[in-house]
Amino acid sequence: MRSTRTLTYFTAGLMILSAGAAHALAQSRDRIGLLEITGTPADAPSPLAWLFGEDEPTLSALVQAIENAQGEHNLDHLVLRLKDAALSWAHVDELGQAIQTVDIPVTVFAEQMGPTDLMLASYADKAMLQTAGDVSLPGLYMEEMFMADTLDWVGLNAQMIQVGAYKGANEQMTRSEPSEAWDQNISGLLDSLYGHMVGTLAQGDGMSANKVEKAMETLWMANAEDAVDAGLVDAAVDLPNLSSAVAGEGANPRWITINAGVDASKFDTANPFAMLQMLTAEPDDELTSPTIAVLHLTGSIMTGDSASGGMFGGQTIGSRTVRNELKKLGENDMVQGVVLRIDSPGGSATASEIIWQGVQELRESKPVWVSVGNMAASGGYYIAVGGEKIYANPSSILGSIGVVGGKISMAELYDTLKINVVGRARGPRADMFASAKPWNKQQIEIVRGKMTEVYDQFTGRVTDGRPGIDLSKTAEGRLFLGKDAVGLKMADEVGTLDDAVEDLAEHVGLATYDVRHFPGPKSLTEILEESLGGFMGANAPVSGDAAALPMVRAVRAAVGEQTWTQMVHALNAFSLLREEPVVLTAPSIVTFR
Repeated sequence: MRSTRTLTYFTAGLMILSAGAAHALAQSRDRIGLLEITGTPADAPSPLAWLFGEDEPTLSALVQAIENAQGEHNLDHLVLRLKDAALSWAHVDELGQAIQTVDIPVTVFAEQMGPTDLMLASYADKAMLQTAGDVSLPGLYMEEMFMADTLDWVGLNAQMIQVGAYKGANEQMTRSEPSEAWDQNISGLLDSLYGHMVGTLAQGDGMSANKVEKAMETLWMANAEDAVDAGLVDAAVDLPNLSSAVAGEGANPRWITINAGVDASKFDTANPFAMLQMLTAEPDDELTSPTIAVLHLTGSIMTGDSASGGMFGGQTIGSRTVRNELKKLGENDMVQGVVLRIDSPGGSATASEIIWQGVQELRESKPVWVSVGNMAASGGYYIAVGGEKIYANPSSILGSIGVVGGKISMAELYDTLKINVVGRARGPRADMFASAKPWNKQQIEIVRGKMTEVYDQFTGRVTDGRPGIDLSKTAEGRLFLGKDAVGLKMADEVGTLDDAVEDLAEHVGLATYDVRHFPGPKSLTEILEESLGGFMGANAPVSGDAAALPMVRAVRAAVGEQTWTQMVHALNAFSLLREEPVVLTAPSIVTFR
């Protein structure tokens, strides 16, 4: 928790309250702001938020609500209530920094707490947990599945080639255990993540790292009282007694609910003409004052249009959509600067280069900076180095400068199933992706040569965008946390999205300005056209169907939303191998509590 503020009270003589003074005292009772955080905060607003309102606040809205709570609501205390929150480490970094800007006491309260909840609470003045509530702090556990033996048993031959000794992206399909290089890479990343978690808890709660690790022996499965004894929680409090726990015994505070940008629908759905109004309404997204634009790039990177669901659900970053957005931002005179907010494990090498080119074109007319959320790895980092300046959260994952490509031959599986596949090819390379034929040595060398070209282009973009970087320490697939990436010249500042926006505004000389998030709002008609167009088109999405399969739903429920999001990004990126032989993607990393 933050260092305790010392308040000094001076008392002189006997104070007699008149009826008027007593009334004034009642009117000046403590004001406690209540901000609830539920689920996983979205990084960007919904494209239909202008029409239907926003069900849950975005991360930026929560940060602004915390920073502005005291001034806007004249508060004496601020309480953040975590209601089934599923926060990522990047969320903790951004929300924690916002808490530190507040000049009134801040309390974090929850019915149960896991590692990220405890980390966020460590930034506050007080951490309170529901009496008998659950707490879990076992440490970090990471699992990888190596499926080479399974694929061989089924009759599938994964011919996956990578450039970059530490890349590791092909190993889950081609090996039964990690290589020495990948083991060193991923173990180093896990060490950094663990050190960051322990360091955050130790600094915030005023204890040594050894004491935090000792607490884990008890708190791997414990209750609120155990957490209090361990020093990671200040008090076990029953929810009805939260007022007295925050404001003091006998206090009668006034609670003020903070909505954090959550708006109701602008249409009266009881009106029979409301749907017609919705269909014809257009968002008013015109910029009328100097603006810093935040362009969100979330998900795996693919050619074509961005989508809210890839093969396995989740978001995708479409090169065509991003280029169109970059062009619009460049042509809008009200946009004084752009921050790319990147959260991506990579994807298509072609799409990454197309987006990088668009960033360079935009930089000719206005500054483009970068803020990294959870991850800017492989193709995500490829895009990031196109910006003039990179900000990363302490726990952001950066790097994975490497290339992977290949295909899976199904010849043996066909034989087992007694399926006779007859292929017909015209042209010297027409059968490169024949499902029933593995690559021969010549074809493997052709693919490897293409991958080497992409790798050389990738490292060239990095050295051009990051002067002074030492590729012998940072390339070949290595992964780093944001707090370490700055020292390696992979990033410029450890900071949040807010930091990047504020510094960019100062850089371009703006004292007052608006912040707008892109891609911008869309009309209901646009959304329906995109959905129906994708369904009826030649590339009809299997995303919705795949995401709805019972097995997929079961896995999603089992691993939780936060881990599922990480898995989906990686699965969507690897699904590109159906169409492209070379991709820029980080290996999938699944972390369990």
